[in-house]
Amino acid sequence: MSTLPFKQNSIIFAPMEGVTEGPYREVIQRFFGDWDYYYTDFYRIPSVGNVNVKTLIKHFGEAYIQKSAHTKQTAYQFLTSEIAQTDQAISLISELDYHHIDLNLGCPSKKVNSNKGGAYLLSDLKALEKIIKQIREGFKNTFTVKIRIGYHDDSLYLDLLKLFEDCGVDGITIHARTRDQLYKGVADWSYIEKAVKVSNLPIIANGDIWTIEDIDKIFDQCNPYAVMCGRSALKTPWLASIYKEHQGNLDFISDEFLLKVRAQNLDLYFYELDKEYRKNGLVDSTILKRFKAFCRYLFDDYENHEAIRGRFLRAQNIHEFRAHLDQFVENYS
Repeated sequence: MSTLPFKQNSIIFAPMEGVTEGPYREVIQRFFGDWDYYYTDFYRIPSVGNVNVKTLIKHFGEAYIQKSAHTKQTAYQFLTSEIAQTDQAISLISELDYHHIDLNLGCPSKKVNSNKGGAYLLSDLKALEKIIKQIREGFKNTFTVKIRIGYHDDSLYLDLLKLFEDCGVDGITIHARTRDQLYKGVADWSYIEKAVKVSNLPIIANGDIWTIEDIDKIFDQCNPYAVMCGRSALKTPWLASIYKEHQGNLDFISDEFLLKVRAQNLDLYFYELDKEYRKNGLVDSTILKRFKAFCRYLFDDYENHEAIRGRFLRAQNIHEFRAHLDQFVENYS
């Protein structure tokens, strides 16, 4: 029986650095709340100096860690290395009695991997086993990992799956690419299918699950315990809502309908994010920078998406960005 804090066939909003911070998660949960579960962006456990409870709470979001409705649907993700202060961090998160932590073993960042963290650990089974046992011994609640299928290649893939099971991990999220592939090509879901067959642990599928049709397809093809959406969630934060509302009738949803819904939801999305960011003390320039970053995938489904995105990216201030949004909503909703 699964010990995971979300049910089978869940649709999960993936952890994303610089995105899934407290204010962002709060807006998604309140206004596009059909996602079954969420993750924080990763907290990097330091190699030098001490970890303290205040730092852990600040990373999660002080205003949000006090909300049970928020925390019970959110995993706290960490990134560590063999020389980091892992014991101390795990001891403190245990003192907070947090219900679920996740270890990031998929981050492809050159800086993270040069410091022997993230996906690098998939190439060093000895160091990885030490860290997994360290965490498992120090944390008694749900402990999961998020991985890629390997570092340079997939040669250790089956060994990794066995290691996680033998060391008491409670579940594995698999992004079906190697670290070296970054986000190139297409995620190979056959690795997820293989993991479901050979591992006794719940497998959460991740990688190129862009559409409501993709969600159906990966459940049918691979039979994972749940699916996790990353870039697709950033592109369509209401993806879970559309899927659940129209499940079983996906063939009747037109592209025109989806584009209209997108325009309407983007208005709400940016309006509520603006409010929540300001509540947390963010200034106009910081909000504008984040909004521009969020535009990377939002307009890809429109025929003239480059021109639309370009107007938002050239906005000199938040008021100009808002004016472009108002015009966009008027034109497309």
